[in-house]
Amino acid sequence: MSAERIVRIVAGFFILLSLSLGVAGSPLFQSGNWLWFTAFVGANLFQSGFTRFCPLEMILKKLGIQQTCQ
Repeated sequence: MSAERIVRIVAGFFILLSLSLGVAGSPLFQSGNWLWFTAFVGANLFQSGFTRFCPLEMILKKLGIQQTCQ
């Protein structure tokens, strides 16, 4: 699995988890403040699309995960 796919999977998981913890209609609701985490992940995805700077991608590279599919 490439680093790009791992980044997308982790970002999607974080967004779904923070939404389930931050939306009042969810059975897992904890606090509306979790929506700030959703906004942070979304902003990071947005800026990485322009700057190619992604902290998770750098961590995966140091762990030896391949960057693209072959």
